[in-house]
Amino acid sequence: MSNTAQEILDAVGGPGNITHFTHCATRLRFELRDASIIDKDRVEAIDGVLGAVPQSGDRYQIVIGGAVQSVFNEINNLPSMKSGATASNDDVKAAARAKARGKNAIVDAFFEYLSDSFRPLLPVLLGASLILAFLAVLDSTGVVDTRAETIPAWLGYVNSMWRAVFYFLPAMVAYNASKKLDIDPWVGTAVILSLLTPNYLGLSNASSFAETTCEQTALGTEQCVTQIASLEPLLSAFPILNKIDFWLPLIGRVTFPHSISLQLADYGGQVFVPLLMVPLLAVVYKGLKKIIPANVQMVFVPFISFIIIMPITAFLIGPLSIWIGNGLGGGLAWLNGHAPIVFAIIIPIIYPFLVPLGLHWPLNALQLANIASTGSDFIQGPMGAWNFACFGATAGVLFLSIRDRDTDMRQTASGALAAGLFGGISEPSLYGIHLRFKRIYPLMLTGCVVG
Repeated sequence: MSNTAQEILDAVGGPGNITHFTHCATRLRFELRDASIIDKDRVEAIDGVLGAVPQSGDRYQIVIGGAVQSVFNEINNLPSMKSGATASNDDVKAAARAKARGKNAIVDAFFEYLSDSFRPLLPVLLGASLILAFLAVLDSTGVVDTRAETIPAWLGYVNSMWRAVFYFLPAMVAYNASKKLDIDPWVGTAVILSLLTPNYLGLSNASSFAETTCEQTALGTEQCVTQIASLEPLLSAFPILNKIDFWLPLIGRVTFPHSISLQLADYGGQVFVPLLMVPLLAVVYKGLKKIIPANVQMVFVPFISFIIIMPITAFLIGPLSIWIGNGLGGGLAWLNGHAPIVFAIIIPIIYPFLVPLGLHWPLNALQLANIASTGSDFIQGPMGAWNFACFGATAGVLFLSIRDRDTDMRQTASGALAAGLFGGISEPSLYGIHLRFKRIYPLMLTGCVVG
């Protein structure tokens, strides 16, 4: 493994060419001073490397598969990496800004932000998913009715185990997104957690708060609004506002607000909220660090960030995020309801092209939003056709490698199949096998359509 680590480091130009180095579930991710010096064929010829993915802005990804953590640690433990040749954080950010050129770099940065916000959560998501799978087996075999109105206490506790991950997922995403944008991750986490506290959720109780009103929506869910503050004193203090209040309905059929309303919602599992909130928080947080003296930043930067971003998130970003998620989900649900065969073919067909480019995360985020809001999702079914086609092709290659006594391919295929069946991770199959052999991809796509 150490030879692999040293060969990769040499192939990317050594420590002096690296400005930032991290990894995801299957790939080593480099930000380089000059990516043009890398020979892609040389990288892919290294033992243990499944593929290389050049990107814009001198970003470079090397696909390793399930052993990525070990290779990452090996590279960091090399003597040349420990010598301090890599750049400082400020140098990293400056280099990244200088290297990012053109529209492709912006798109890469956007999807990198999305993927880095989710990828560290893959282990806990997979763990929680296996608990759900275990409950599904018990339900299907008649051991317990997981959807009954009255359930046993042990099932209630087991439900808390998997729901802990999905309910507090927004806080986890906020933490990762904040780290990605180089701000205190606990500040971003605290902003989201303010929407998950019993105090906030309790505002929906109309019997406890006279200012709260609730009504049933067309979808059968309850929608609540509470009046945070009245603007009547402001109207009395400034008579001109009364004139505006009089003329607005005549001009544009709108009314002047007489109170500040807060649209309430349960944001558990809503991943769009942190994804939209953290970039705004980063602007405020970094701006405050520039103007607040260093000796009081520890107190006043989080404090002022909270009093600015928390209300903006509750009053604007939160409702907007739910509207966006419901809009996207509604659009796909419409297609699924009116042309299900088209929807069922499109989803598995596009995934084999989205995953290698890292563009599948928006759809994954939408799936999580659907589960959070309705308890179910209609994207996972067609996506399962892609998974079975991908891993079925990998199983076929494994069979052929055993038959032909191809040791290297047998190791690659067995590792990729294990990652797919137990973790749902397709990159080892794609980069290790399918993208390397032109005859496999059309067969896999055929399997997607049939599925």
